Amino acid sequence: MLSRREFLMAAVATSAIGGIGMSGQWARAAARQELSEADLLDMDGYGNVTLVHITDLHAQLKPVYFREPSINLGVGDVNGQPPHVTGKDFLDLYNIEPGSADAYALTSDDFVGLAQGYGKMGGMDRIARIVKSIRAERDANTLLLDGGDTWQGSYTSNMTQGADMIEVMNALKPDAMTGHWEFTYGADRVTEIVDELPFSFLGSNIYDAEWNEPAFEAFKIFERGGVKIGVVGQAFPYTPIANPRWMFPNWSFGIREEDIVRNVQAARDAGAELIVLLSHNGFDVDRALAKRVSGIDVILCGHTHDALPEPLLVNGTLLVATGSHGKFVSRLDLDVREGEIKGFKYRLVPVFSDVITPDADMTALVDKVRAPYEDELARVIGKTDSLLYRRGNFNGTFDDLICQALLEEREAEISLSPGFRWGTSILPGQDITVEDLHNACAMTYPSAYRSEMSGKTIHDILEDVADNLFNTDPYYQQGGDMVRVGGMGYTIDPNKTIGNRISNMTMLETGESINPEQNYTVAGWASISEDVEGPAIWDVVEDHLKKNPVVALEPNRSVNVISN
Repeated sequence: MLSRREFLMAAVATSAIGGIGMSGQWARAAARQELSEADLLDMDGYGNVTLVHITDLHAQLKPVYFREPSINLGVGDVNGQPPHVTGKDFLDLYNIEPGSADAYALTSDDFVGLAQGYGKMGGMDRIARIVKSIRAERDANTLLLDGGDTWQGSYTSNMTQGADMIEVMNALKPDAMTGHWEFTYGADRVTEIVDELPFSFLGSNIYDAEWNEPAFEAFKIFERGGVKIGVVGQAFPYTPIANPRWMFPNWSFGIREEDIVRNVQAARDAGAELIVLLSHNGFDVDRALAKRVSGIDVILCGHTHDALPEPLLVNGTLLVATGSHGKFVSRLDLDVREGEIKGFKYRLVPVFSDVITPDADMTALVDKVRAPYEDELARVIGKTDSLLYRRGNFNGTFDDLICQALLEEREAEISLSPGFRWGTSILPGQDITVEDLHNACAMTYPSAYRSEMSGKTIHDILEDVADNLFNTDPYYQQGGDMVRVGGMGYTIDPNKTIGNRISNMTMLETGESINPEQNYTVAGWASISEDVEGPAIWDVVEDHLKKNPVVALEPNRSVNVISN
């Protein structure tokens, strides 16, 4: 009988993308009958600069399952454009064979069946192997850049305030990073860490509000392959809106397009021949930015967790989307001459954990930082008969479980769970461990509140979140997916304007319409208010699982989506 590794070596394949407009080549090697690690990693070096990009790791040290979205709606000009393409449409767009390893890595189609065959993805020791392989070939040419959301998202990161990821990333040796969820450890902790980092933490759009001056280094010049590269850091612009402002009260954020223009020019004036925006804006914001700001050669996108097998060319700027949770590493080889890109080759490397040999040094380091917590991480708290996942514009099943727990444990009529895009998946038949639960809710403001809200307030909350997601001006999109709901249903028309998207709000148990003037008991978690009281969300869910140890979820039909 073939081992999983041998199966993958016979079935998984990928190939490099070369040049602008060469669609579909990422999947062509899928027809081949043999695969080795070399098939995933080997790429003929091209040009004189190699950019290696990782982003949105969310503190995942070990390989994981992560289901890509089945719904990723785009509005306005980007409707039906990447990354707002899923399922069969995605496979057709990139000429990917259904059922292939590429289909498993990049879509939700037949996720459970393919996951059982192809296994988990990611793992810092596999990523280290990829990075070392590239550096061994092109060390003098290679720049490794981390797009942020690196220190947060797991039990161990919560317990160590990010120290586990910082130690591991220091060993990986990126050249620079930017941030978002990093800031939720608080200004003092972030400052303490950044002061000790052996690489640059870039945030051109973060200001010290008291002194009205940059709080972090805006850009840095690197030289690789004889080319001077200006890397401008762009942290998540809406951090004080999406996350608690009280955790970093003296820092102000924003897109700050004028600052980007100024920093791009400053980097050019300092001799940069290639400008890279290391971004945590979100893909649609970066696409709009590329249309509005000239002089940026490459934008390495983060925040929205999109994974695209080819760069998108917008107004002469290459946009690279590398996914999340350690599933992919991007390699972009560039021929830079006379201050411009003459050509490129690209590969989105899928990190199949059963194909890529773990780097022994990184494996040992990961085991070391996890060792104090292994018994608790492995503690079984339930089992699921349903696929548990989060990612998608509307209710994911992991949040359905969280919403059920909030309804029952907090004795509420309605429950709300934030539409975070981070959180791993659990296959049917698997145990639910403490680690699995914390992968969905590990954060520094986890209190589960219980309060009275009027029907109008609930409607306003849904409208506000919907506008964050579906505003046709990307500069007003603040990332994340739609808030998940329990105990109620509603209809949404993403193409309408704020105040008009949400209708037909009803109580699921009775079918009655939600009265704008009536108060309802609402339970939720991750409030950005400082004075919220309540048990941590992971305790709420664990208490629920003690009473309901086997999770079996009915299909969620509480949200009716009107789409063109």
